Amino acid sequence: MSHEHDPATEHHLLRHYLATLAYRTQKAVRGAPEGFGDYRAAKGVRTPHELVWHMTGVLGYARTFLLGGVWRPEKETSFDDEIHRFHELLEDLSRLIESEMPTPEISATQLLQGPLSDAMTHAGQIIMLRRLSGSPVPPENFVMAKIDAANLGPDQSPPAAPDDVWNEPDEDA
Repeated sequence: MSHEHDPATEHHLLRHYLATLAYRTQKAVRGAPEGFGDYRAAKGVRTPHELVWHMTGVLGYARTFLLGGVWRPEKETSFDDEIHRFHELLEDLSRLIESEMPTPEISATQLLQGPLSDAMTHAGQIIMLRRLSGSPVPPENFVMAKIDAANLGPDQSPPAAPDDVWNEPDEDA
């Protein structure tokens, strides 16, 4: 078994991961009630707006390994603007991965294990906040999701295999 890396395969997988992040983040915010961006589950817990802002910061940090510099974005005034900037940054990072990787600064696996996985974790937190706020996100079989590495914007496809049977937690447990 060879331990050599195939840059084309790495680029494809990283770009698909970014598209998966776009899809799951949109799933988390699609159809959210007015004011959801400011929902705070408890003191010291980030709001959805703060989470997307942090996700943008994490992706911008990943970008610095390919471009150099520092990325510390100011928080956008509106949740919608924050989501828009997040998707723009996903698109930019995908372009950079395609043209600038590999780099001696960071490997594809480091990018995946660090900032990209961190951002995906926060997408899951937003989905949890939807449930806590009383507006749960319907489940789906993500294996069947129509995810396209060329689509990193907010216009993501609807669930291809929604799960009609919710596995609700036992209220008495």
